[in-house]
Amino acid sequence: MSLPTPTIDVKSLGKVAVLFGGTSAERDISIMSGSGVLKALQSQGVDAHAFDPAKRPLQDLKAEGFDRCFIALHGRGGEDGTVQGALELLGIPYTGSGVMASSIAMDKIMTKRIWRFEGLPTPDWRMVSSAEECSQALAVLGAPMIVKPSREGSSIGLTKVTDPGQCAAAYAAAAQHDPEVLCEQFIEGEETTCPVLFVQGQAQALPVIRIVAPGGNYDYQNKYFTDEVKYLCPSQLGADEEVEIRHQVLRAFKTLGCRGWARADVMIRHTDRQPFLLEINTSPGMTSHSLVPMSAQAAGLSYEQLCLTLLASATLDSAR
Repeated sequence: MSLPTPTIDVKSLGKVAVLFGGTSAERDISIMSGSGVLKALQSQGVDAHAFDPAKRPLQDLKAEGFDRCFIALHGRGGEDGTVQGALELLGIPYTGSGVMASSIAMDKIMTKRIWRFEGLPTPDWRMVSSAEECSQALAVLGAPMIVKPSREGSSIGLTKVTDPGQCAAAYAAAAQHDPEVLCEQFIEGEETTCPVLFVQGQAQALPVIRIVAPGGNYDYQNKYFTDEVKYLCPSQLGADEEVEIRHQVLRAFKTLGCRGWARADVMIRHTDRQPFLLEINTSPGMTSHSLVPMSAQAAGLSYEQLCLTLLASATLDSAR
């Protein structure tokens, strides 16, 4: 596929704050994302400035006359609807999904409930509140099983459990980040991801990326700090599979009421090639290892053009 190159009046974007840093467990990744976005916007002539909500009150955005915000925050306090709600009250348009969609998408359990209700394929799961319940979930879901915090990203606090003896440590690792712990059936197969981008007012699924990690271990370290992972874009999947994944991801995006952009992670079960939606990120990474820029590039949109497109889509819930 090929995306149209947007024509954007840079001056009309006004004074822009790139929000990055924050207080979540993903602060370091957010700084990497936001630094890249800031540099890209400034290179295109945008009056863009860094803004770290961990160091400054959001009221300064209004006091200093910012016209819109590019949200490059990840995790809690950044993509969970809280910053979005504050910006709604301040009346400053922002990139990405609105308050409700951001809040729901950050909660993996709530996301899966909605997807399941809407008939979208997602692995079976249990929400647990103790190590004992984690062991019970393993008995039901079978091994291997993924244990992770419901409201974290970047594989933080995630453990792949293959034996009941691992459940206590896996639960503890997840629970230190979130009292809501998700136990999820592990799907053996190929790992893919697919971004969605609003282009000219329409949500479009971008090219699928197939992820080949060492030993199948696509963890925090491999995601951001090594070059051992192979990213295949074009995905080298069959044409029908690529179309089906993009279709399901677009449905997942619209079902949650997302806007602006997002990226959904999908596993393809090797036994029958059935795709399963794992989660959706409403403020995806924009680092040198990030996947949305890679997919956009395959569709003919440079990193700088992607940043401009996202910034131009900034809006408010109240303006829709």
